[in-house]
Amino acid sequence: MSYERGWQALHLEMPDRIPHTEYLTHRQFIIKVTGYDPEDPEQTDKAHAALAKALDYDFIWSTYSREWGLPRTDMGRAKYYETETPWKASYPFRSVEEVLAFNPLEVADLPSIEELTASVREYYERGRTLYPDAVFPGGFYNSVFTWNIITFGWELFMLAAKEDPRRFEEILDQFTEISMMVVEAHIRAEVPVFLCHDDIVWASGPVFSPAWMRKYIFPRLKRLWDPLREAGIKVLFCSDGNFTEFVDDLAEAGAEGFIFEPLTDLKYIVERYGQTHVIIGNIDSRVLQYGTPEDIRAEVKRCADLGRDCPGYFFAVGNHIPYTVPIASIECYLEAIEEYGRR
Repeated sequence: MSYERGWQALHLEMPDRIPHTEYLTHRQFIIKVTGYDPEDPEQTDKAHAALAKALDYDFIWSTYSREWGLPRTDMGRAKYYETETPWKASYPFRSVEEVLAFNPLEVADLPSIEELTASVREYYERGRTLYPDAVFPGGFYNSVFTWNIITFGWELFMLAAKEDPRRFEEILDQFTEISMMVVEAHIRAEVPVFLCHDDIVWASGPVFSPAWMRKYIFPRLKRLWDPLREAGIKVLFCSDGNFTEFVDDLAEAGAEGFIFEPLTDLKYIVERYGQTHVIIGNIDSRVLQYGTPEDIRAEVKRCADLGRDCPGYFFAVGNHIPYTVPIASIECYLEAIEEYGRR
């Protein structure tokens, strides 16, 4: 069954076929498969739960979230959902000095650890109820690096970090303290898998120099992950972009699995960590968007050939299946993973 495959793969026990997860918000495809409209708030949960069951997901991508009462920058975005109306970007900070003077712990609306633990447990139990046939994780989206993107926006984040590294390090420490509360709540709530998201790179690779990342970011991620691993909780790391240069740093910091887009080098990860780590993703949505059926099958075969002998490898379209992908291409992809997923 699907949950069993997912659990086996997360624990490197080599399930009988390559398991599968997906990040799919294609409204018309979901309606076709499930009969529910995922962009109708009253049907969203039913739609995604029915899709996971119909497509036989073995793992669900999800992270715990709540409002922290902190300023939030909206950098703008491309149209993501079929019915979405893009919103204007907002910038609550106006200068580098305003960023450097900011104290997250003084501003944040922080719950007690008991309240946070109850909230995490509720989130986890709700996910297990919605997706009983797949492994549902806990986790956190903001972690260390992403806090700064969301709070300050890219430009002021980068300028402030370089302007006064000592003062900015104090901000990093405070954001890490908030993330540590989330970690402690997951440990107390006994959530067995923690999905740590942190967008540490761009499509082109590192945003900051590797030396800066190794001094300021990876030690703080290690600080988050050490108590999780000591509690026996599986730590999976996820980032958009190309983080090939940092795969070894992440493994050294304690990541037990990697979730990534096609920009990150699957071959490199398989060669170094194929027998020791969970590996999720790398199939390219651009091939589904623009390719022929032969192209799609070849892309699936590429990943299957690399991942088949890795006990923790999962199929996934690593950069999302949006509403613009032809439905016939999605169906071709699903047929291909069914064929090439056999071990």
